[in-house]
Amino acid sequence: MKLRSFLLHGAMAMCLSLSSAGFVNAQLAQASQNVQTPTTNAQHILVVGDSLSAAYGIERELGWVELLKKRLHTMNPQHQVTNASISGDTTSGGASRLSALLENHQPSIVIIELGANDALRGLPLSMSQQNLTKMIEQVQHASAQPVLIGMQIPPNYGPAYTNAFKTMFADVAQNTGASFVPFLLKGIEMDRNLFIEDGIHPSAQAQPQLLENVWAVFEPLLD
Repeated sequence: MKLRSFLLHGAMAMCLSLSSAGFVNAQLAQASQNVQTPTTNAQHILVVGDSLSAAYGIERELGWVELLKKRLHTMNPQHQVTNASISGDTTSGGASRLSALLENHQPSIVIIELGANDALRGLPLSMSQQNLTKMIEQVQHASAQPVLIGMQIPPNYGPAYTNAFKTMFADVAQNTGASFVPFLLKGIEMDRNLFIEDGIHPSAQAQPQLLENVWAVFEPLLD
């Protein structure tokens, strides 16, 4: 009788032990499913631009480059974004400092947003085109992927210069094979409420749209 009772208690204890182990394993499995794994390989993105990418006139963390950084971080915390944009910079300035930036940061993707200040100063478009082409070739030589962002200028510069400036970016992208964002300010250019007091630089409210304009071309490069 005692032996039978002992065996029954032993069997019950074993069942409880197995049940507990199964519960723990199920919880561990559920926990592992809840852990988010990065959806893309880690990338280092370098942005070389002017005031439009340097968040001129607004808090820097509200600029489209910072918004890009935050979005990428949700996809993979290992992503890095270096914003090397300088207000007032031209294509000549960008071309002169790109080599050092590539060497120091070794990016996998380089976003080039320059040219607007060339137009504001009335510089020859042939020079701007040469500088942008040189920059893209430097990026490609460094085994990184270039993204060229296009810009447009108001018609008061004259139809010939205005049209030539607009098509310059597309020509450079086509000739070099760079990924191309046709117009950074697409969707906000006609709404004066989306610009700061100078009427040139986008406000904080406009920055998410700028990011979406870039993101449409940028996202496929992540994989």
